Order: sequence, then C-alpha cells, then structure tokens
Amino acid sequence: MIKEWATVIHWHQGRAILRYGSSSGCGSCSARAACGSYALSKIGPNTEHQLEVAIEQPLAIGQKVEVGIPEGSLIRSAMLVYLTPLFGLFLVAALAQVAGLEQFWVALSGILGGFFGFFLARKIASYWRDETAFQPVILQIGLPPEELSIQMN
Repeated sequence: MIKEWATVIHWHQGRAILRYGSSSGCGSCSARAACGSYALSKIGPNTEHQLEVAIEQPLAIGQKVEVGIPEGSLIRSAMLVYLTPLFGLFLVAALAQVAGLEQFWVALSGILGGFFGFFLARKIASYWRDETAFQPVILQIGLPPEELSIQMN
C-alpha cells in the first residue's frame, strides 16, 4: 500500500477533496522505499495535487488524513499508461513493415499506432476509474486543527 498524508480542503455530503504534495526532504531519509511522498514525487513535478475520495465521516478543513493506494493498482496503471502506446507503436509499425511500405510510411504508421495506443489506454482507464481496486482509501484520520493545542509553560 502506497501511503500519503493529505490535508482536507473541502468536505460535503460524504465526499472530501484533499490536497497533497511531496515533502521538501523527499529522497533524503532512509524510509523512501516505503514512502508514498517519495513515490508520488517521482511521477511528476513537485507541485500540490488534489484528490477526491468518498468518506462518510465529517471532516474539518485543515484536518490531516492518511490516504492509501494499493501498489498493484498503481503498477497496473503505470503499465497501462506507458506500455499501451509503446505496444501500439511497435505493432502498427511492424504491420506496415510486413506490408512492404517505405520507411517513411513505416515511421508514420508507428507514430499513429502510438497515438492509437494512447487513446486505447484512456478508454481502458475510464473503465478502471470506477473499480474499487483503483480507488484511494482513507487509512487514518488525524485530529481536527481546532482540537489541537500546544501549551507552553
């Protein structure tokens, strides 16, 4: 399970919008092999992202929650996004080569096959969107910000 702490920015009728981003110290600690922040920071730029999850328990704005995504789902999604266009590129280019087309047309066919693979991956991903295996889950809920107090003596 890939885990990441996120901050609640909105909750309404069982749906929460969460904001998460990579930590400034990502990659420098010894726990990066099991760290969701480190894994997510490698996917894209170091910006903040938003995520919508279903949760019936009311949440306060600013409250921290731990979100988890199954590793198998993340790997299948990554394989779909990267391998499907690559497979389309090679398959269509190979078919064009077997058909005896000139190299220009083989290359152009390969590019078109890559685009076809990309659109096929989008179509498959739209079917996977509603499957529970691909939905993030809330693992832990922190205290609301107004219930935390620091006393200094």
